[in-house]
Amino acid sequence: MCCNQFNRREFFGASARMVAGAGLAAASLSSPAGASEWASDMWDPGRPFQAAGKPLYVQPVLMYRLPARRKATSWKSWGGIQTEAAAAEETSRIAGELEALARKAEFPITVLPVQKVRSVEEASGLESADATVRIVYPATGSGAMLRACIPEQGGMVFVRHQSGPVYYWYEALSVKYLKTDKDPQTPDEGRRLSVHDVVVDDTDELLWRLRAFYGVYNFLGTRVVALGGPGGKYAPGAPTAARDRYQFDIVEVSYDDLAKRIEGAMADPGCLAQAEGWTESYLALPHTKLATDRQFVVNAFVLYGLFKTIVLECEAQAFTINRCMSTILPMAKTTACLPLSLLNDEGLLSFCESDFVIIPAGVLLYYIARKPVFLHNSTFPHNGIVTCAHCTAPRRMDASRYEPAQILTHYESEYGAAPKVSIPEGQEVTFISPEYATTRWVGFKGTVESNPFYDICRSQQDVRIHGNWKKLLNEVRDSHWVMVYGDYLRELGYAAPRVGIVWENFSET
Repeated sequence: MCCNQFNRREFFGASARMVAGAGLAAASLSSPAGASEWASDMWDPGRPFQAAGKPLYVQPVLMYRLPARRKATSWKSWGGIQTEAAAAEETSRIAGELEALARKAEFPITVLPVQKVRSVEEASGLESADATVRIVYPATGSGAMLRACIPEQGGMVFVRHQSGPVYYWYEALSVKYLKTDKDPQTPDEGRRLSVHDVVVDDTDELLWRLRAFYGVYNFLGTRVVALGGPGGKYAPGAPTAARDRYQFDIVEVSYDDLAKRIEGAMADPGCLAQAEGWTESYLALPHTKLATDRQFVVNAFVLYGLFKTIVLECEAQAFTINRCMSTILPMAKTTACLPLSLLNDEGLLSFCESDFVIIPAGVLLYYIARKPVFLHNSTFPHNGIVTCAHCTAPRRMDASRYEPAQILTHYESEYGAAPKVSIPEGQEVTFISPEYATTRWVGFKGTVESNPFYDICRSQQDVRIHGNWKKLLNEVRDSHWVMVYGDYLRELGYAAPRVGIVWENFSET
Protein backbone atom coordinates (compact mmCIF):
# COMPACT_ATOMS: atom_id res chain seq x y z
CA MET A 1 0.00 0.00 0.00
CA CYS A 2 1.36 3.37 -0.99
CA CYS A 3 -0.42 6.46 0.26
CA ASN A 4 1.71 8.89 -1.74
CA GLN A 5 0.01 8.00 -5.00
CA PHE A 6 -2.61 10.70 -4.31
CA ASN A 7 -2.42 14.25 -5.63
CA ARG A 8 -0.76 16.23 -2.85
CA ARG A 9 -1.74 19.64 -4.24
CA GLU A 10 -5.44 18.71 -4.15
CA PHE A 11 -5.10 17.37 -0.62
CA PHE A 12 -3.37 20.38 0.83
CA GLY A 13 -5.76 22.71 -0.95
CA ALA A 14 -8.63 20.97 0.84
CA SER A 15 -7.18 20.21 4.25
CA ALA A 16 -3.96 22.13 4.84
CA ARG A 17 -5.85 24.52 7.10
CA MET A 18 -6.03 21.84 9.76
CA VAL A 19 -2.25 21.54 9.88
CA ALA A 20 -1.32 25.10 9.01
CA GLY A 21 2.15 26.02 10.19
CA ALA A 22 3.12 22.44 10.98
CA GLY A 23 6.04 22.49 8.54
CA LEU A 24 6.06 18.70 8.28
CA ALA A 25 7.66 16.99 5.29
CA ALA A 26 5.84 13.79 4.34
CA ALA A 27 7.79 10.54 4.02
CA SER A 28 7.02 7.16 2.48
CA LEU A 29 5.27 4.76 4.82
CA SER A 30 8.05 2.28 4.20
CA SER A 31 10.62 4.80 5.48
CA PRO A 32 9.60 5.99 8.97
CA ALA A 33 10.24 9.68 9.49
CA GLY A 34 12.79 10.86 11.97
CA ALA A 35 12.51 13.71 14.43
CA SER A 36 14.50 15.95 12.11
CA GLU A 37 11.30 16.18 10.04
CA TRP A 38 9.20 17.34 13.00
CA ALA A 39 9.05 21.13 13.00
CA SER A 40 9.12 22.64 16.48
CA ASP A 41 5.69 24.19 15.89
CA MET A 42 4.15 20.99 14.56
CA TRP A 43 2.22 21.07 17.84
CA ASP A 44 1.40 24.62 18.89
CA PRO A 45 -1.23 25.12 21.61
CA GLY A 46 -1.56 28.79 20.67
CA ARG A 47 -2.42 28.15 17.03
CA PRO A 48 -6.14 28.74 16.36
CA PHE A 49 -8.31 25.69 15.75
CA GLN A 50 -8.28 24.95 12.03
CA ALA A 51 -11.33 23.03 10.81
CA ALA A 52 -10.81 21.05 7.63
CA GLY A 53 -13.09 21.28 4.64
CA LYS A 54 -13.39 22.34 1.02
CA PRO A 55 -15.25 25.59 0.29
CA LEU A 56 -18.90 25.44 -0.72
CA TYR A 57 -19.49 26.96 -4.17
CA VAL A 58 -22.96 28.48 -4.39
CA GLN A 59 -24.57 29.11 -7.78
CA PRO A 60 -27.53 31.54 -7.66
CA VAL A 61 -29.97 31.45 -10.60
CA LEU A 62 -32.59 34.14 -11.24
CA MET A 63 -35.51 32.67 -13.19
CA TYR A 64 -37.95 35.02 -14.89
CA ARG A 65 -39.89 35.55 -18.08
CA LEU A 66 -40.62 38.95 -19.65
CA PRO A 67 -44.31 39.36 -20.52
CA ALA A 68 -45.67 41.08 -23.62
CA ARG A 69 -48.59 43.45 -23.10
CA ARG A 70 -51.79 42.28 -24.82
CA LYS A 71 -55.04 44.16 -25.07
CA ALA A 72 -58.12 43.06 -23.16
CA THR A 73 -56.62 39.87 -21.70
CA SER A 74 -54.37 38.67 -18.90
CA TRP A 75 -50.81 39.11 -20.06
CA LYS A 76 -48.62 38.86 -16.97
CA SER A 77 -48.32 36.68 -13.88
CA TRP A 78 -47.92 37.68 -10.28
CA GLY A 79 -44.57 39.15 -9.40
CA GLY A 80 -42.48 42.30 -9.38
CA ILE A 81 -39.89 41.21 -11.95
CA GLN A 82 -41.55 42.14 -15.24
CA THR A 83 -38.75 44.08 -17.00
CA GLU A 84 -35.05 43.67 -17.70
CA ALA A 85 -34.36 46.69 -15.49
CA ALA A 86 -36.16 44.97 -12.59
CA ALA A 87 -34.25 41.74 -13.30
CA ALA A 88 -30.93 43.61 -13.26
CA GLU A 89 -31.83 45.19 -9.93
CA GLU A 90 -32.85 41.82 -8.55
CA THR A 91 -29.57 40.26 -9.72
CA SER A 92 -27.65 42.86 -7.72
CA ARG A 93 -29.90 42.29 -4.70
CA ILE A 94 -29.31 38.51 -4.80
CA ALA A 95 -25.55 38.90 -5.14
CA GLY A 96 -25.41 41.36 -2.26
CA GLU A 97 -27.48 39.19 0.05
CA LEU A 98 -25.40 36.09 -0.66
CA GLU A 99 -22.10 37.93 -0.24
CA ALA A 100 -23.31 39.20 3.14
CA LEU A 101 -24.35 35.66 4.05
CA ALA A 102 -20.93 34.31 3.03
CA ARG A 103 -19.21 36.87 5.29
CA LYS A 104 -21.47 35.84 8.16
CA ALA A 105 -20.93 32.09 7.71
CA GLU A 106 -18.41 30.28 9.92
CA PHE A 107 -17.61 27.90 7.04
CA PRO A 108 -16.06 28.85 3.68
CA ILE A 109 -18.53 29.88 0.97
CA THR A 110 -17.71 31.14 -2.51
CA VAL A 111 -20.63 32.82 -4.27
CA LEU A 112 -20.55 32.47 -8.05
CA PRO A 113 -21.99 35.17 -10.35
CA VAL A 114 -25.78 35.14 -10.65
CA GLN A 115 -26.96 33.39 -13.81
CA LYS A 116 -30.19 34.61 -15.45
CA VAL A 117 -32.66 32.17 -17.01
CA ARG A 118 -35.57 33.22 -19.22
CA SER A 119 -36.51 29.95 -20.96
CA VAL A 120 -36.39 26.17 -20.59
CA GLU A 121 -33.52 26.09 -23.09
CA GLU A 122 -31.47 28.55 -21.04
CA ALA A 123 -32.23 26.59 -17.86
CA SER A 124 -31.10 23.34 -19.47
CA GLY A 125 -27.88 25.00 -20.54
CA LEU A 126 -26.93 26.38 -17.13
CA GLU A 127 -23.20 26.25 -16.48
CA SER A 128 -22.60 24.82 -13.03
CA ALA A 129 -19.40 22.82 -13.31
CA ASP A 130 -17.90 24.63 -10.32
CA ALA A 131 -21.07 24.74 -8.23
CA THR A 132 -21.60 22.66 -5.11
CA VAL A 133 -25.18 23.78 -4.58
CA ARG A 134 -27.60 25.78 -6.74
CA ILE A 135 -30.11 28.24 -5.34
CA VAL A 136 -32.95 29.08 -7.71
CA TYR A 137 -34.73 32.43 -7.37
CA PRO A 138 -37.95 31.86 -9.39
CA ALA A 139 -39.42 35.32 -9.81
CA THR A 140 -41.72 34.32 -12.68
CA GLY A 141 -41.72 31.63 -15.36
CA SER A 142 -43.20 28.19 -15.99
CA GLY A 143 -43.08 24.93 -14.10
CA ALA A 144 -41.01 23.44 -16.91
CA MET A 145 -38.44 26.22 -16.41
CA LEU A 146 -38.34 25.54 -12.68
CA ARG A 147 -37.79 21.82 -13.15
CA ALA A 148 -35.05 22.51 -15.69
CA CYS A 149 -33.30 24.85 -13.25
CA ILE A 150 -32.91 22.20 -10.56
CA PRO A 151 -29.87 19.91 -11.05
CA GLU A 152 -30.00 16.17 -10.46
CA GLN A 153 -28.36 16.52 -7.03
CA GLY A 154 -31.07 18.93 -5.91
CA GLY A 155 -30.67 22.39 -4.48
CA MET A 156 -32.78 25.11 -2.89
CA VAL A 157 -35.44 27.61 -3.89
CA PHE A 158 -35.63 31.15 -2.49
CA VAL A 159 -38.82 33.13 -2.99
CA ARG A 160 -39.75 36.62 -1.92
CA HIS A 161 -42.76 37.75 0.03
CA GLN A 162 -41.60 40.93 1.80
CA SER A 163 -37.83 41.04 1.28
CA GLY A 164 -38.04 42.59 -2.18
CA PRO A 165 -40.29 42.40 -5.24
CA VAL A 166 -42.80 39.63 -4.59
CA TYR A 167 -42.29 36.43 -6.63
CA TYR A 168 -44.93 34.57 -8.61
CA TRP A 169 -43.56 31.31 -7.21
CA TYR A 170 -44.24 32.46 -3.65
CA GLU A 171 -47.81 31.52 -4.63
CA ALA A 172 -47.25 28.81 -7.23
CA LEU A 173 -44.94 26.41 -5.39
CA SER A 174 -46.95 23.37 -4.38
CA VAL A 175 -46.82 19.62 -3.93
CA LYS A 176 -47.11 19.40 -7.69
CA TYR A 177 -43.43 20.30 -7.75
CA LEU A 178 -42.24 19.43 -4.25
CA LYS A 179 -41.80 16.24 -2.29
CA THR A 180 -43.49 16.06 1.08
CA ASP A 181 -42.85 14.04 4.21
CA LYS A 182 -45.61 11.71 3.07
CA ASP A 183 -43.82 10.76 -0.15
CA PRO A 184 -41.70 7.59 -0.35
CA GLN A 185 -38.00 8.19 0.16
CA THR A 186 -37.15 7.30 -3.41
CA PRO A 187 -35.87 9.41 -6.33
CA ASP A 188 -38.65 11.14 -8.24
CA GLU A 189 -37.51 12.70 -11.49
CA GLY A 190 -40.32 15.24 -11.68
CA ARG A 191 -40.19 16.31 -8.02
CA ARG A 192 -36.59 16.45 -6.91
CA LEU A 193 -37.14 19.30 -4.47
CA SER A 194 -38.69 18.95 -1.04
CA VAL A 195 -40.93 21.38 0.81
CA HIS A 196 -37.95 21.70 3.17
CA ASP A 197 -35.79 23.05 0.33
CA VAL A 198 -37.87 26.23 0.05
CA VAL A 199 -36.91 29.44 1.87
CA VAL A 200 -39.10 32.55 2.00
CA ASP A 201 -37.34 35.90 2.55
CA ASP A 202 -35.01 34.84 5.39
CA THR A 203 -31.35 34.43 4.41
CA ASP A 204 -30.60 32.95 7.84
CA GLU A 205 -32.80 30.05 6.76
CA LEU A 206 -30.53 29.70 3.74
CA LEU A 207 -27.45 29.77 5.95
CA TRP A 208 -28.22 26.77 8.11
CA ARG A 209 -29.25 24.75 5.06
CA LEU A 210 -25.98 25.68 3.36
CA ARG A 211 -24.19 24.54 6.52
CA ALA A 212 -25.83 21.14 6.01
CA PHE A 213 -24.83 21.09 2.32
CA TYR A 214 -21.27 21.97 3.37
CA GLY A 215 -21.27 19.03 5.78
CA VAL A 216 -22.52 16.59 3.14
CA TYR A 217 -20.09 17.86 0.49
CA ASN A 218 -17.08 17.33 2.73
CA PHE A 219 -18.40 14.14 4.37
CA LEU A 220 -18.75 12.09 1.19
CA GLY A 221 -15.48 10.50 0.14
CA THR A 222 -13.64 11.16 3.41
CA ARG A 223 -10.24 9.47 3.58
CA VAL A 224 -9.64 7.82 6.97
CA VAL A 225 -6.38 6.24 8.16
CA ALA A 226 -7.24 3.06 10.08
CA LEU A 227 -4.21 2.06 12.15
CA GLY A 228 -4.54 -1.65 12.85
CA GLY A 229 -7.42 -1.95 10.37
CA PRO A 230 -11.11 -0.94 10.46
CA GLY A 231 -13.83 -2.50 12.59
CA GLY A 232 -17.38 -1.95 13.81
CA LYS A 233 -18.80 -2.44 17.29
CA TYR A 234 -21.34 -5.27 17.03
CA ALA A 235 -21.40 -4.67 13.27
CA PRO A 236 -18.50 -6.29 11.39
CA GLY A 237 -19.88 -4.99 8.10
CA ALA A 238 -19.62 -1.34 9.16
CA PRO A 239 -16.38 -0.59 7.23
CA THR A 240 -17.89 -2.01 4.04
CA ALA A 241 -21.04 0.06 4.60
CA ALA A 242 -18.94 3.22 5.08
CA ARG A 243 -17.10 2.53 1.82
CA ASP A 244 -20.20 1.69 -0.19
CA ARG A 245 -22.69 4.22 1.17
CA TYR A 246 -20.49 7.21 1.87
CA GLN A 247 -17.56 6.51 -0.49
CA PHE A 248 -15.17 6.51 2.48
CA ASP A 249 -11.58 5.79 1.49
CA ILE A 250 -10.26 3.70 4.39
CA VAL A 251 -6.46 3.47 4.27
CA GLU A 252 -5.19 0.59 6.41
CA VAL A 253 -1.83 1.03 8.14
CA SER A 254 -0.26 -1.89 9.99
CA TYR A 255 1.07 -2.04 13.52
CA ASP A 256 4.29 -3.43 12.09
CA ASP A 257 4.84 -0.07 10.40
CA LEU A 258 4.04 1.80 13.61
CA ALA A 259 6.37 -0.41 15.67
CA LYS A 260 9.30 0.55 13.44
CA ARG A 261 8.43 4.21 13.75
CA ILE A 262 8.14 4.06 17.54
CA GLU A 263 11.46 2.24 17.84
CA GLY A 264 13.17 4.87 15.69
CA ALA A 265 11.58 7.80 17.52
CA MET A 266 12.39 6.46 20.98
CA ALA A 267 16.05 6.06 19.96
CA ASP A 268 16.24 9.58 18.56
CA PRO A 269 17.46 12.20 21.12
CA GLY A 270 16.00 14.99 18.98
CA CYS A 271 12.58 13.36 18.99
CA LEU A 272 12.59 12.90 22.76
CA ALA A 273 13.75 16.48 23.30
CA GLN A 274 10.93 17.76 21.09
CA ALA A 275 8.38 15.67 22.98
CA GLU A 276 9.80 16.97 26.28
CA GLY A 277 9.36 20.55 25.12
CA TRP A 278 5.80 19.95 23.96
CA THR A 279 5.00 18.24 27.27
CA GLU A 280 6.25 21.24 29.21
CA SER A 281 4.10 23.60 27.13
CA TYR A 282 1.02 21.40 27.44
CA LEU A 283 1.25 21.03 31.20
CA ALA A 284 1.72 24.82 31.46
CA LEU A 285 -1.70 25.41 29.87
CA PRO A 286 -4.14 27.01 32.34
CA HIS A 287 -6.24 24.59 34.36
CA THR A 288 -4.09 21.56 33.44
CA LYS A 289 -3.26 19.20 36.29
CA LEU A 290 -0.87 16.25 35.95
CA ALA A 291 -2.03 13.16 37.86
CA THR A 292 -0.01 10.44 36.13
CA ASP A 293 3.66 9.77 35.45
CA ARG A 294 5.07 12.64 33.37
CA GLN A 295 6.92 10.19 31.11
CA PHE A 296 3.58 8.86 29.91
CA VAL A 297 2.81 12.36 28.61
CA VAL A 298 6.21 12.64 26.91
CA ASN A 299 5.63 9.29 25.22
CA ALA A 300 2.15 10.44 24.23
CA PHE A 301 3.65 13.41 22.38
CA VAL A 302 6.00 11.03 20.55
CA LEU A 303 2.92 9.05 19.50
CA TYR A 304 1.13 12.26 18.49
CA GLY A 305 4.01 13.15 16.16
CA LEU A 306 3.95 9.71 14.57
CA PHE A 307 0.17 9.66 14.14
CA LYS A 308 0.19 13.08 12.52
CA THR A 309 3.03 12.08 10.23
CA ILE A 310 1.09 9.03 9.02
CA VAL A 311 -2.06 11.08 8.40
CA LEU A 312 -0.15 13.59 6.29
CA GLU A 313 1.63 10.88 4.33
CA CYS A 314 -1.73 9.31 3.51
CA GLU A 315 -3.25 12.69 2.72
CA ALA A 316 -6.22 11.82 4.93
CA GLN A 317 -8.82 13.92 6.67
CA ALA A 318 -9.35 11.58 9.63
CA PHE A 319 -7.54 9.02 11.77
CA THR A 320 -8.61 6.07 13.88
CA ILE A 321 -6.80 3.37 15.82
CA ASN A 322 -7.86 -0.22 16.42
CA ARG A 323 -6.95 -2.35 19.44
CA CYS A 324 -5.89 0.81 21.24
CA MET A 325 -6.38 -0.80 24.66
CA SER A 326 -3.97 -3.68 24.02
CA THR A 327 -1.55 -3.55 21.10
CA ILE A 328 -0.44 0.07 21.44
CA LEU A 329 0.39 0.08 25.17
CA PRO A 330 3.49 -2.15 25.27
CA MET A 331 4.66 -0.68 21.98
CA ALA A 332 4.45 3.02 22.85
CA LYS A 333 4.90 2.84 26.64
CA THR A 334 1.77 4.97 26.94
CA THR A 335 -1.83 5.05 25.68
CA ALA A 336 -3.31 6.61 22.54
CA CYS A 337 -5.83 8.66 24.56
CA LEU A 338 -3.92 11.93 24.86
CA PRO A 339 -2.53 11.87 21.27
CA LEU A 340 -6.08 11.52 19.89
CA SER A 341 -7.24 14.38 22.11
CA LEU A 342 -4.36 16.56 20.85
CA LEU A 343 -5.16 15.84 17.20
CA ASN A 344 -8.82 16.69 17.69
CA ASP A 345 -7.88 19.91 19.48
CA GLU A 346 -6.09 21.25 16.43
CA GLY A 347 -8.79 20.24 13.92
CA LEU A 348 -7.78 16.77 12.75
CA LEU A 349 -10.60 14.24 13.15
CA SER A 350 -9.37 11.39 15.36
CA PHE A 351 -11.23 8.44 16.87
CA CYS A 352 -10.36 5.49 19.08
CA GLU A 353 -11.42 1.86 18.56
CA SER A 354 -11.74 2.11 14.76
CA ASP A 355 -15.52 1.79 15.07
CA PHE A 356 -17.02 2.51 11.65
CA VAL A 357 -20.51 2.33 13.12
CA ILE A 358 -19.94 5.73 14.75
CA ILE A 359 -17.10 7.24 12.69
CA PRO A 360 -19.34 8.32 9.75
CA ALA A 361 -21.68 10.07 12.20
CA GLY A 362 -18.69 11.77 13.82
CA VAL A 363 -17.33 12.94 10.47
CA LEU A 364 -20.65 14.43 9.33
CA LEU A 365 -21.19 16.12 12.71
CA TYR A 366 -17.67 17.57 12.60
CA TYR A 367 -18.11 19.10 9.17
CA ILE A 368 -21.51 20.57 10.03
CA ALA A 369 -20.43 21.99 13.40
CA ARG A 370 -16.77 22.66 12.48
CA LYS A 371 -15.87 21.77 16.05
CA PRO A 372 -14.20 18.74 17.66
CA VAL A 373 -16.52 15.83 18.33
CA PHE A 374 -16.32 13.54 21.36
CA LEU A 375 -16.76 9.81 20.68
CA HIS A 376 -17.92 8.20 23.90
CA ASN A 377 -19.69 5.21 25.39
CA SER A 378 -23.41 5.46 25.97
CA THR A 379 -25.14 4.45 29.20
CA PHE A 380 -28.65 3.45 30.23
CA PRO A 381 -30.89 6.55 30.39
CA HIS A 382 -32.83 7.09 33.59
CA ASN A 383 -34.79 10.00 35.05
CA GLY A 384 -33.88 12.09 32.02
CA ILE A 385 -30.12 11.66 32.57
CA VAL A 386 -27.45 9.85 30.54
CA THR A 387 -23.74 9.57 31.33
CA CYS A 388 -21.19 10.03 28.54
CA ALA A 389 -17.68 8.76 29.13
CA HIS A 390 -14.43 7.97 27.33
CA CYS A 391 -10.72 8.61 27.77
CA THR A 392 -10.02 10.54 24.55
CA ALA A 393 -12.08 13.72 24.91
CA PRO A 394 -10.86 16.84 23.09
CA ARG A 395 -10.26 19.91 25.25
CA ARG A 396 -11.12 22.58 22.65
CA MET A 397 -14.71 21.49 22.26
CA ASP A 398 -15.83 25.02 21.38
CA ALA A 399 -13.04 25.19 18.73
CA SER A 400 -11.28 27.86 20.78
CA ARG A 401 -10.50 27.60 24.49
CA TYR A 402 -8.95 24.68 26.36
CA GLU A 403 -11.37 23.29 28.92
CA PRO A 404 -9.91 22.38 32.35
CA ALA A 405 -8.40 18.90 32.43
CA GLN A 406 -6.63 16.48 34.70
CA ILE A 407 -4.17 14.17 32.95
CA LEU A 408 -4.71 10.75 34.50
CA THR A 409 -4.04 7.17 33.52
CA HIS A 410 -6.33 5.39 31.08
CA TYR A 411 -9.05 3.92 33.31
CA GLU A 412 -9.12 0.22 32.40
CA SER A 413 -5.36 -0.22 32.26
CA GLU A 414 -4.37 2.34 34.94
CA TYR A 415 -1.54 3.14 32.53
CA GLY A 416 -0.55 5.92 30.20
CA ALA A 417 -2.02 9.42 29.85
CA ALA A 418 -5.69 10.30 29.37
CA PRO A 419 -7.41 13.67 29.82
CA LYS A 420 -10.33 14.08 32.19
CA VAL A 421 -11.95 17.08 30.53
CA SER A 422 -14.48 19.21 32.42
CA ILE A 423 -17.29 20.58 30.25
CA PRO A 424 -19.03 23.68 31.63
CA GLU A 425 -22.26 22.96 33.45
CA GLY A 426 -25.17 24.22 31.38
CA GLN A 427 -23.40 23.59 28.06
CA GLU A 428 -25.86 22.53 25.36
CA VAL A 429 -24.71 19.54 23.28
CA THR A 430 -25.94 17.53 20.30
CA PHE A 431 -25.73 13.72 20.12
CA ILE A 432 -25.90 11.15 17.33
CA SER A 433 -26.57 7.48 18.06
CA PRO A 434 -26.46 5.26 14.94
CA GLU A 435 -28.42 2.01 14.91
CA TYR A 436 -25.41 -0.21 14.31
CA ALA A 437 -24.46 -0.21 10.61
CA THR A 438 -28.00 0.37 9.36
CA THR A 439 -29.04 3.61 7.69
CA ARG A 440 -30.97 4.80 10.76
CA TRP A 441 -29.49 7.45 13.05
CA VAL A 442 -31.05 8.91 16.20
CA GLY A 443 -30.27 12.47 17.27
CA PHE A 444 -31.11 14.50 20.36
CA LYS A 445 -29.93 17.41 22.49
CA GLY A 446 -28.90 17.66 26.10
CA THR A 447 -27.45 19.96 28.74
CA VAL A 448 -24.37 19.05 30.78
CA GLU A 449 -25.27 18.91 34.47
CA SER A 450 -22.00 17.73 36.02
CA ASN A 451 -18.54 16.25 35.49
CA PRO A 452 -18.51 13.38 38.01
CA PHE A 453 -15.62 11.08 38.90
CA TYR A 454 -17.18 7.63 38.66
CA ASP A 455 -15.06 4.51 38.22
CA ILE A 456 -15.48 4.64 34.46
CA CYS A 457 -13.63 6.24 31.54
CA ARG A 458 -11.94 9.46 32.57
CA SER A 459 -13.82 12.21 30.70
CA GLN A 460 -17.38 11.85 31.91
CA GLN A 461 -20.49 14.00 31.97
CA ASP A 462 -23.98 13.53 33.34
CA VAL A 463 -26.25 15.10 30.73
CA ARG A 464 -29.91 16.12 31.00
CA ILE A 465 -31.74 14.88 27.88
CA HIS A 466 -33.98 17.34 26.02
CA GLY A 467 -37.26 15.80 24.89
CA ASN A 468 -38.90 12.48 25.63
CA TRP A 469 -35.97 10.64 27.22
CA LYS A 470 -38.01 7.44 27.59
CA LYS A 471 -37.86 6.97 23.82
CA LEU A 472 -34.13 6.35 24.25
CA LEU A 473 -34.87 3.23 26.29
CA ASN A 474 -35.66 1.47 23.02
CA GLU A 475 -32.30 2.59 21.59
CA VAL A 476 -29.90 1.19 24.22
CA ARG A 477 -27.31 -0.76 22.23
CA ASP A 478 -24.15 -0.61 24.39
CA SER A 479 -22.88 1.49 21.52
CA HIS A 480 -20.77 4.54 20.84
CA TRP A 481 -22.29 7.99 20.43
CA VAL A 482 -20.77 11.29 19.29
CA MET A 483 -21.28 14.64 21.00
CA VAL A 484 -20.59 18.22 19.93
CA TYR A 485 -21.15 21.61 21.55
CA GLY A 486 -24.26 23.42 20.34
CA ASP A 487 -27.52 22.51 18.60
CA TYR A 488 -27.16 21.09 15.08
CA LEU A 489 -30.23 18.85 14.90
CA ARG A 490 -31.95 20.76 12.10
CA GLU A 491 -28.80 20.70 9.94
CA LEU A 492 -28.41 16.97 10.57
CA GLY A 493 -32.04 16.31 9.73
CA TYR A 494 -31.67 18.28 6.49
CA ALA A 495 -28.40 16.56 5.57
CA ALA A 496 -29.47 13.01 6.42
CA PRO A 497 -31.56 12.13 3.33
CA ARG A 498 -28.76 13.48 1.12
CA VAL A 499 -26.46 10.72 2.37
CA GLY A 500 -29.10 7.99 2.57
CA ILE A 501 -29.74 8.24 6.31
CA VAL A 502 -33.11 7.75 8.01
CA TRP A 503 -33.04 10.42 10.69
CA GLU A 504 -35.05 10.54 13.93
CA ASN A 505 -34.89 13.64 16.12
CA PHE A 506 -35.86 12.67 19.67
CA SER A 507 -35.69 16.29 20.88
CA GLU A 508 -38.17 17.55 18.32
CA THR A 509 -41.13 19.29 19.92
